[in-house]
Amino acid sequence: MRVSTDIQDNGLARLTLRRGEAGNAIDLAMARELLDAARACARADVRAVLLTGEGRSFCVGGDLREFSALPAEELESHLTAVTGALHGALRVLTALDAPLVAAVQGPVAGAGLGLAAVADITLAAGNATFTAAYTGIGYSPDAGVSWSLPRLVGPKRALDLLLTNRRVPAAEAEVIGLVTRVVDADRLTAEAERTAEALRRGPTAAFGATRRLVAAGPLTELGPHLDSEARAIAAAAASPTGREGVAAFLGKRAPDFAGTSYEP
Repeated sequence: MRVSTDIQDNGLARLTLRRGEAGNAIDLAMARELLDAARACARADVRAVLLTGEGRSFCVGGDLREFSALPAEELESHLTAVTGALHGALRVLTALDAPLVAAVQGPVAGAGLGLAAVADITLAAGNATFTAAYTGIGYSPDAGVSWSLPRLVGPKRALDLLLTNRRVPAAEAEVIGLVTRVVDADRLTAEAERTAEALRRGPTAAFGATRRLVAAGPLTELGPHLDSEARAIAAAAASPTGREGVAAFLGKRAPDFAGTSYEP
C-alpha cells in the first residue's frame, strides 16, 4: 500500500503517503492509489482532508528510478499515465467542498511541491525545504506547480524557483506565501490534526463556496466576480448552514454545522 486512506465517521479523512523509504516518491502505483483515495473522499462526502507523508520527507517528487528503468520508447506513455492519475487526484481533491490540509516535513520537491501548494492550508515543519527541481533534470513542471506557484508567490518569484531550482527553507517559504505557517517538527502532526479537526466542525458548504470564489478571483474581472459573490452569499444565508450559523451567533452558542448544507 502506497497511500493509506482513513475516512472517519465524523467526516475527517486522513490520506498518508507511505513510501517513506523512498522519500514518498510518486511512481505509477502511488499516483493511482492517490486518485483512488481522492475518489473515496468524494464518495464519502467528507468534511476535511488531511494529507501527510510518512518518514523523513513529505514527498520528493516523481520516482526517477522507475522512470529511468523504462526503455525510451515507453517513457512518454508512462509519464502520461503517472500525471494523468496524479492530476486526476488533484482535480478531485480541489473540487471537494472539504478543505485540504497538508502537513509537510523534510525535503519537498517536484510533485511534492505541487501537493503542498495546492492545499488550502499547508503547515511546514521547521526542517522542511522546497525545491522545484524539474528543470534541473531537464523536465517541465507537473502537479499543477506552474499554475499554483505563480498564484502563491507571484510570477517573477515562481520563475526564479522554477528556473534556478534553488532550495527554499521553511522560514522563507512562509514569508513568500508558499506555506501557511511553520511549526516545530515535533508539533507538526498535532497541529495539523488540530487544524483539520477545526475545519471538520466548520460549515463545509460555505468552505466549498469560498474555495471556488478564491480560485476564480484571479481569472475574473471585478464586476462578474461581485455578481458571483452576491449569488453565493444569498444562497448561504437562505441555507440550513447559514441559518444555523446566524442562530448560533445571536444565541451566543457554538454552531453545529454537522449535517447542514446549502440545499433548502
